[in-house]
Amino acid sequence: MKFIDRIYRTTTGSRNTPEPLPSGRPPSRRPFLTLLLSAGAAVLIPLALLWGTSCSAPTEEVNVYSGRHYLSDEQLFSQFTEQTGIRVNLIKADTDQLIHRMRLEGASSPADLLITADAGRLVGAAASGLLQPIGSKLMQEVVPSAFRDPDGHWTGLTKRARVIVYHKDRVDPSELSTYEDLAGPQWQGRVLVRSSQNHYNQTLMASVIAALGPQAAEEWAHGLVTNMARSPQGNDRDQVKAMAAGAGDVAIVNTYYMGLLLHSANAEERQVAAQAGIFFPNQQGRGTHVNISGAGIAAHAPNRDHARRLIEFLLGDEAQRVLSSDNFEYPVSHRVEWPELLQSWGSFREDTLPLSRLAPWLQEAMFVFHRAGWE
Repeated sequence: MKFIDRIYRTTTGSRNTPEPLPSGRPPSRRPFLTLLLSAGAAVLIPLALLWGTSCSAPTEEVNVYSGRHYLSDEQLFSQFTEQTGIRVNLIKADTDQLIHRMRLEGASSPADLLITADAGRLVGAAASGLLQPIGSKLMQEVVPSAFRDPDGHWTGLTKRARVIVYHKDRVDPSELSTYEDLAGPQWQGRVLVRSSQNHYNQTLMASVIAALGPQAAEEWAHGLVTNMARSPQGNDRDQVKAMAAGAGDVAIVNTYYMGLLLHSANAEERQVAAQAGIFFPNQQGRGTHVNISGAGIAAHAPNRDHARRLIEFLLGDEAQRVLSSDNFEYPVSHRVEWPELLQSWGSFREDTLPLSRLAPWLQEAMFVFHRAGWE
């Protein structure tokens, strides 16, 4: 897999623009005449560029390392550039790879903003000294305290509820109640869930440990492994597809995946989603686990003010509506109404334990997975 998926630039040559990793391609073996012509062009082009840019002001930019891979994000970045004149240089990759890259780059890192699809990665990045306080009044006004760092090092941008999805023909929703109940004998061989290596499951497990304690969480994990319909594999959409194919009857899934299936260009995926219902667990107790997609300003950001400005743009009402309606995520801002599809799923009680308080349990979650045999 390529480390870098895509880099957006409207000009080149800025010292702050992130550089891609070496491609490893062998040097070209062009004929001598071609090389000679290229050499002449190499003299003329820089002179033309120098003539055209010698009197221009430095380019305003912000460098974004993002673990999100959505067209709506790219469209919003373009709107931000149109409104502010600040160019967004975007590098997309797996979040853990991006964080590792920031560690290696150290104080010379060009990263201004880190965007992740999971709170646990932001918590870890802040604990490693990779982030700095955002310093945004708007963030404090519109983002509930449970979904931002108490020291201001990161904030949620969207919310994702991790719910139980059930097959409408084989499960009566009255049979469902809590995450913990899925470990009961009535669900033996009926539960579908993805790997313990998945960020969403790791943060969910950390929330279970925070609520029940490590021992009870491990007992739950053992019971859930016993009840799995198959070995964990695929993403959340694959769990719903497997359920429709008869491999299991219930699945643990993020809500926005259901939105993606329901609005898929593929008719078969829409049919799969039509067979599934959404159940919000733990409504009589701590509430349904909610994760975030969020952002933090890099500790050594060369364009700190622009990074904060981009965060505030993404927390604005218009951007929040776009993220929610296009990606089927819940807006993190309390000022923005849910789109129609999300409203049709019903309101629910959220687990309001601050995500920042899951930090001590994220590593323990991995130990629990290992001891329980959750692949």
